[in-house]
Amino acid sequence: MILILVILLGAVLFGPFIFPFAERQLELYLFVLGIIAVFTAGIWSHTLVHAVVTDPIAITCAVLLAGLLFRVFQRPFSQSIGFAERLIPSRIFVTLIVISIGLVASFITAIIAAILLVSIISLLHYDRLIQIRLVIVSCYSIGLGAVLTPLGEPLSTIATSRLNESFFYLFSLLGSDVVIAIVSLGIIAGIVIPPPNRKSSMNKILEKESWSTIVIRSVKVYIFVMALTLLGAGFEPLLSPILEGKSPTFLYWANMISAVLDNATLASIELGPTMDEPTIRAILMGLLISGGMLIPGNIPNIIAAGKLSITSKEWARFGFPFGLLAMIVYFFVVFY
Repeated sequence: MILILVILLGAVLFGPFIFPFAERQLELYLFVLGIIAVFTAGIWSHTLVHAVVTDPIAITCAVLLAGLLFRVFQRPFSQSIGFAERLIPSRIFVTLIVISIGLVASFITAIIAAILLVSIISLLHYDRLIQIRLVIVSCYSIGLGAVLTPLGEPLSTIATSRLNESFFYLFSLLGSDVVIAIVSLGIIAGIVIPPPNRKSSMNKILEKESWSTIVIRSVKVYIFVMALTLLGAGFEPLLSPILEGKSPTFLYWANMISAVLDNATLASIELGPTMDEPTIRAILMGLLISGGMLIPGNIPNIIAAGKLSITSKEWARFGFPFGLLAMIVYFFVVFY
């Protein structure tokens, strides 16, 4: 059993980088591996089935509703952004974007926050280098803010479920760390993002998403969260002995691997209800910060990079050193 689980874990971690179909169909790929892992571990039960079916409902409904509302109100949204860009000083406007998009991500989901971010940035008049930097800083903000409630992203949904905790548990555990980080990111963005070379008097109007695109995205989110629930349960017999007794410091730095892997997958593998709060805090903060370093590390990164055609090299050139510096800073915040 252990050998098979090790092979499956390798497939989870490295499959998306080796097999193109796994990268393109990540939700289904992880879902199949999750089912195999659960049967291999011999832990299939009615309780697990119930968790697999019900855990994704809240975040999926939020994604669907937000997508429908955004489609209906997309034209006035575009006009409002154009008006705000002309009215508010550029550096203040950028600061407000980064802070607000991070704070609302836990309620509108990281996916919708990323879609809103891409829509906003597409309407602004920045050159490509500055646009990429703004996207990266904003995705860090979204990734951090989305963890505060189970609605925010698969990471927070899976973490709350794996820890058997209440809706606002992550907010009470990480709220001060996350809010301070988001405000800091907004201030940093206001400093490093210069005003655009020009501000057009004409409003851009974005093309509306189709109804089918909105529904398909919601279905993919549902499957993705189901897959992560299965993976967390299936790999627990393998990883619990490895993680047991490890220091929070070790786990914090070890989670830099989430720079190249989706941090929700790693959370589903690492977290368990027997862990103490310092360890949980170290795991989550390590995952949240390093998840912004490279494109595969977080859902908002993937959405934004795909929509704006940002390459891995372009992202890493700014995102990796920025994230490494943030890891060093927050190491002292978390442990001292």
